[in-house]
Amino acid sequence: MEVPRLHPDTLEDVKQKVEIVDIISERVVLKKKGKDYQGLCPFHQEKSPSFTVSPSKQMYYCFGCGAGGNAFKFLMELEKRSFSDVVLELAYRYQVPVKTLAIEDKQEFQRQLSLREQLYEILAVTAGFYHHALYQSQGEIALTYLYENRHLTDTIIQQFQLGYAPNGWETLYRYLVEQKHYPLSLIEQAGLIKPRQSGSGYYDQFRNRVMIPIQDSQGRIIAFGSRSLGQDQPKYLNSPETDLFVKGKTLFGLDRAKTAIQKKDQAIMVEGYFDVIALHAHGFSHAVASLGTALNHEQIKQLLRFTDSKQIIFNFDADRAGIKATQRAIQEIEPLVYDGQVNLRILNLPSGKDADEFLYGDPSAQGQYQQLLDSAPLWFDWQIQQLLASKNLKQANDFEQVAQEMIKLLRQLTDPNKQSYYLQYCAEILSQGDSHLMALQLGNLNQQLRSPQKNSASSRSKTPLRVKNPESSLLAEAENLLLSIYIHCPEFRPGIKNSLDEKDLLFSFAHHRQLWQFILTIEAEFSSTSGLDNALLSHIEMAYLAQQQDVTPVTSILRLNEKTQENLFRPGLSIPSAIAALERVTWQKYYEYCSQKFKHIDRQTNLADCEYYHQEMMRSKLQIQYLDQERLTQIP
Repeated sequence: MEVPRLHPDTLEDVKQKVEIVDIISERVVLKKKGKDYQGLCPFHQEKSPSFTVSPSKQMYYCFGCGAGGNAFKFLMELEKRSFSDVVLELAYRYQVPVKTLAIEDKQEFQRQLSLREQLYEILAVTAGFYHHALYQSQGEIALTYLYENRHLTDTIIQQFQLGYAPNGWETLYRYLVEQKHYPLSLIEQAGLIKPRQSGSGYYDQFRNRVMIPIQDSQGRIIAFGSRSLGQDQPKYLNSPETDLFVKGKTLFGLDRAKTAIQKKDQAIMVEGYFDVIALHAHGFSHAVASLGTALNHEQIKQLLRFTDSKQIIFNFDADRAGIKATQRAIQEIEPLVYDGQVNLRILNLPSGKDADEFLYGDPSAQGQYQQLLDSAPLWFDWQIQQLLASKNLKQANDFEQVAQEMIKLLRQLTDPNKQSYYLQYCAEILSQGDSHLMALQLGNLNQQLRSPQKNSASSRSKTPLRVKNPESSLLAEAENLLLSIYIHCPEFRPGIKNSLDEKDLLFSFAHHRQLWQFILTIEAEFSSTSGLDNALLSHIEMAYLAQQQDVTPVTSILRLNEKTQENLFRPGLSIPSAIAALERVTWQKYYEYCSQKFKHIDRQTNLADCEYYHQEMMRSKLQIQYLDQERLTQIP
């Protein structure tokens, strides 16, 4: 369900009623110290309080780890919830009427919210039905399977609410419809029954299967996984996708694992339900699994919210299928991996076993698994291991193939330090222990790495755009200053906006463009911008939270210190200088455009165009010189 955008009035009303000390004191022990409160930071381990809450500013800040923000951000970060969820909960708590930007959106939102709550209830009741059936005579086959084949105890069975779907075609259908009186349409929407292909009526989606409830990150049952106990195929079957359940957005076990992931600062990713259950049963409660789909950015980012070090360990099967699954998973999240946004390690267990088989192998398996976990190689090292697995470097063909594959991997690394380290590492491997060949192999790899790639067009398309201005730092400073004045000096806003519009100027840096877009969007939602005079900053902060965008690049603009406050003392002089800096970028680009045109014109056949672009180059150059002078004379 797509949540409609909350009206700015609702956000402001909630913010005005929320008392940050009340919110935080429910989760952190606070002691009064002067005008503020202090306590132990909930975001990192500490023995001496460095976490401060300011009632006057309605802000919190930790001097130990740097965490900070308002009540909304506190609840979002601590409980890993969305901005909308937090606002709606606080609106309910403080009895603030919820308004959206359109009445029909609000009505549709309330209708869908009611529908979802009914689906949650039906799925919870179904889980209870399956769990009860497991301990009846009809569920003996499933219970025996869990005891003997999966070595599970009743404690673990109850912890994961495992159950049994009876063999009858309409057992669950009759229970939910005839005994619990739930609407047929809702049971179908929950993915629990299917219409018969011939004739009328419905039949149960799951029959004669071990049932595994799938829960969202808040612990609500949203679907079921299952394992066949007979000859029915497929062996493993999930619920169909519904309004509550999307496989590509769900991680099995995350509701139970998130606290352990935070404490251990590490997440284990395995392939199946029973791998997760086995790991949790043996104390590795920071394990989760995908649900039969290739890992994607969204699932990985769910995990990254809970680990500061961004460490994720893939523990897929070590057989051929498991190796391929690992390679596919790495490819799916390649940009995050190669850019260093994910600290990825790979764990392949001995003899091609999965986690479930390995842990129940012998009494010492738990300790062995921990050792393997601690020594799991980084993803790049694992990739190189796979290159060498079936190759003989003494054979020319194998040697050449490995070297070429190494170059492909090295080219993907964006961190120069990491690239330099692995360049040396690969050269050592190719030297095969001969120190005399080390320098030669290093030189060969370096030369190939620096040479242009064949597919230069595609490689260029992946290169992020950068500002090609030799004075980019001065330009960044000018844009920073202009936005700071706009936010903190309301009386100068019309002049700044008029200058930008008249000269058709844009901000060159992505984080400045994003901030400006937030400002324009916020102002568009108000009939009169005068109401934003002192509230714009508050709305900007909430916009960043609502969009879950990183506010770090613009923190110096939003939160002024002594130095940045001094820069705002003479905005009347600073604004023209900053505008001139932005305008200079436009003229510089135009000059480069004319210069390129001029270089490629045939002067013998197209003299008129040649003269035109030469004149435009001269005009642009004069304008750039004028703007440089303007910037210098206006600097306070």
